[in-house]
Amino acid sequence: MKYVIGIDLGTSAVKVVLMNEKGEVCNETSRSYPLIQEQSGYSEQDPNEWTEKTIDALKELVEQFDGEVDTIQGISYSGQMHGLVLLDEENNVLRNAILWNDTRTTEQCKQIYEMVGEKHLIEITKNQALEGFTLPKLLWVKQYEPEILEKTAVFMLPKDYLRFKMTGQMHSEYSDAAGTLLLNVGQKQWSEELCQLVGIDIKICPPLVESHECIGTITEEIAEKTGLAPSTKVFAGGADNACGAIGSGILSEGKTLCSIGTSGVVLSYEERNDRDFQGKVHYFNHGKESAFYTMGVTLAAGHSLSWFKDTFAEKESFESLLASLTEVPIGSNGLLFTPYLVGERTPYADSNIRGSFIGIDSSHKRNDFARSVIEGITFSLNESIEIFRESGKTVDTIISIGGGAKNDTWLQIQADIFNATIIKLSSEQGPAVGAAILAAYGCNWYESIEECADVFISSAKTYTPVPENVEMYRQLYHLYKNVYAQTKELNEGLKKFRKM
Repeated sequence: MKYVIGIDLGTSAVKVVLMNEKGEVCNETSRSYPLIQEQSGYSEQDPNEWTEKTIDALKELVEQFDGEVDTIQGISYSGQMHGLVLLDEENNVLRNAILWNDTRTTEQCKQIYEMVGEKHLIEITKNQALEGFTLPKLLWVKQYEPEILEKTAVFMLPKDYLRFKMTGQMHSEYSDAAGTLLLNVGQKQWSEELCQLVGIDIKICPPLVESHECIGTITEEIAEKTGLAPSTKVFAGGADNACGAIGSGILSEGKTLCSIGTSGVVLSYEERNDRDFQGKVHYFNHGKESAFYTMGVTLAAGHSLSWFKDTFAEKESFESLLASLTEVPIGSNGLLFTPYLVGERTPYADSNIRGSFIGIDSSHKRNDFARSVIEGITFSLNESIEIFRESGKTVDTIISIGGGAKNDTWLQIQADIFNATIIKLSSEQGPAVGAAILAAYGCNWYESIEECADVFISSAKTYTPVPENVEMYRQLYHLYKNVYAQTKELNEGLKKFRKM
């Protein structure tokens, strides 16, 4: 039997999955690491933690493996997008990584529009200038830590840095590079014009490869520390959402994915590089060669539920908290929640907006609040689906993964709010499986990535929309969409009172 490993470098933990050539998950392990949040809006991590925790997880996986270690033929990666890692000439990390959910760069986003022009930026990168992207972070460092940028020899994205530490080879790949705001997405190359306009030296951009490309083998040091064979091949991998798409079979037109993790994503496959969404949703290169995907993002999807549990039900499990959803009717007894806890991405691109509970009265119980949080997260994701449909895309079947796929009631709520058939996968590992599929395809186990995905992925359960529920949610969704405009000014006023 042959095996591959998928490594998913997430925001809160690294997850490592061992899969065989039949597409079966043979073992998995994970290690968590902390966020560094020195002030409101800041979100950083120490890149060395990623390496140490990944090595530790791989060591455990190999120790529990009862086969010949050289039958583990390949490793590939999925990773949190947009994070900025800066290295000097000796490849030393110059500062903590600034992460995707860091919102300090509103000023730099405005500067990008002034230097490039919003329309021209979207023509090149197919995306708006948003705080989460990598270029605004680079410009923030240039403005506030110029001595750091002067020492910078190369910038890297999180999983690319981890792969570099495991192989000694320095690359990025198109699906992650598309989230930097420095890539010409259609032409699949770093934009020299854009670098010149914003004053960033293109020499600090790493070389680009395809997601399934073999970039070498693990180093002797990594082999010794983990127990893996030095011959283990390493493949470039992809951005977490691109790998989530691969690991969910989003590999042809008409396929759509809903992934609810810390953030929430609605992602749809694209063959073309010339569709125009006016920057309303993200438009990135896929992990599949010569393909693309469009994506809307809710910044605080699963994070909203985690916040609610930690604040109001700390001793309760997620399972018991969500078990009460069926006891509360649609609309949470007149309670609406907007999940803008850390700002919002789609469709508002607003770092200042904050969340709300609307309609609280003295009859509401904790279960009402819990259901309203679930409904609010799902309404926010529906705004991305609405943009896809308005552009002419058909969205009638959605594969749901992540935290939102772990509860039957929530899956039915998705079917009713999205007015689409929801499919739950039989083995839902998301991005880690996508990374493993890239490794298996890179090892030439299968002739195409689609053939590999067919073996590795199967569906378990289907949820269809209930017409009367769809109509009730349609009315509630209309009210939900009014909340943003009516609380925007209030949140602007409250901003100065937030804890810094």
